[in-house]
Parts: sequence; C-alpha cells; structure tokens
Amino acid sequence: MSRIALVDDDRNILTSVSMTLEAEGFEVETYNDGQSALDAFMRRMPELAVLDIKMPRMDGMDLLQRLRQKSSVPVIFLTSKDDEIDEVLGLRMGADDYVRKPFSQRLLVERIRAILRRQEAIASDETDTPEETLALVRGDLVMDPLRHAVKWKGNDVTLTVTEFLLLQALATRPGFVKSRDQLMDVAYDDQVYVDDRTIDSHIKRLRKKMRMADAEFSAIETLYGIGYRYNED
Repeated sequence: MSRIALVDDDRNILTSVSMTLEAEGFEVETYNDGQSALDAFMRRMPELAVLDIKMPRMDGMDLLQRLRQKSSVPVIFLTSKDDEIDEVLGLRMGADDYVRKPFSQRLLVERIRAILRRQEAIASDETDTPEETLALVRGDLVMDPLRHAVKWKGNDVTLTVTEFLLLQALATRPGFVKSRDQLMDVAYDDQVYVDDRTIDSHIKRLRKKMRMADAEFSAIETLYGIGYRYNED
C-alpha cells in the first residue's frame, strides 16, 4: 500500500480527495499547511506528495525546495486555473507533474498511479530485457536503474523519477534526436497528457542539476523545433 501525503489548506479537498485515494487502496496522510507537512516528512517520507501551492506558514514552492534538499520523492502540484507561471516554476524546481484546480479526482488518481508505476519500473529488476537492469555508461555519465543512481564525472546527481527517465532515454542512444512527443511517451503513460513546456521544464531542471556537478556540462543539446539529443564526447 503506497503512502500518499496530501497537503492543502482547503479542508474540503483534504477530506474528499483522501476518501477517494483511500478507496483506491492508498494510505493517505493529510496536512493543512506546508510546515506541518515538512516536519512530518523529516520523520518519515511519503512515497508521493500532492502539494497545493498557496498555503499558510509555508507554501508549496518553499516546501518543494526544502524537500529537494533531502529527497527525490515524487511531487504533484495542485495549481489554480491561471497559475501558468507557478506550474512552470514548480517543474523547474523539481516537481514531477501538476494538476489544475478544479480537477477531476479520477485524473489525480491516474497521475499518481502513473508516477508510481514509473518509479517502480526504475527500481524493479523485472524488466523486459536483462540489459535494462544494467548500469548505463556514456562517457562521464553512469546511470544505475536498479538503484535510481546517477553519477557524472564521479559526482552523485540526485534526480526525480521524471528527470531520470528523460536522461536515460536520451543517453541510451547518443547522437539520436528524441522529439518532445517521444520523451512524453517515455516519461508519462499514454492516458496522461502533458504539453511541450512540461518536457522543456524538466530538461531545464535536469541540465541545472548536471551543471551543479559540472559547470561545463553540455551533453544535452536542444534542437529548436525538433527535440533534444545526448552527445557523448
């Protein structure tokens, strides 16, 4: 049973969504402000967190920033209808996905299940071919799918589930271009629609993390209007 943390200052959302998630077989922990959630997370991390952006004491952005200092736990943001800037910023800060309010609870459940499936696929050795469980080495890059571990020039790089899958897709075939649609297929289930800017935001965040390990990192190339390519030196 997966533990889901739901953080929102709207008690109606906490009550209704937690009931839906529990009916779907999840264990749900609810918090009505970011600070209370952070205090609990420092004692025991959930397997996935759903965060509202606008909350008292500590908002969702601040909570995500604090979380990313400690953990790569998957995060879904709940955003208001017109908060496009917040959506992009959240993705660049390391959120895995976002759902706009007012939202279908069924859609939220599907987004949660999609991310958890991706996380399990990375951690599991029950893949279609043995090669998929082996470490991927591309020059200075080493990726270990079973441990969800990434090293660049010997330095550890902590990635979210989405970032890991995107880097893996690009690095698996150096020199070959991956379109945004192809990267969407890698990172998201077929029933989950995301737009181009979501992939772009994840790539920007991925580059930023790699450049924290190496300021000269330039292996991921943007081909404007086409997609992205991993170049192996």
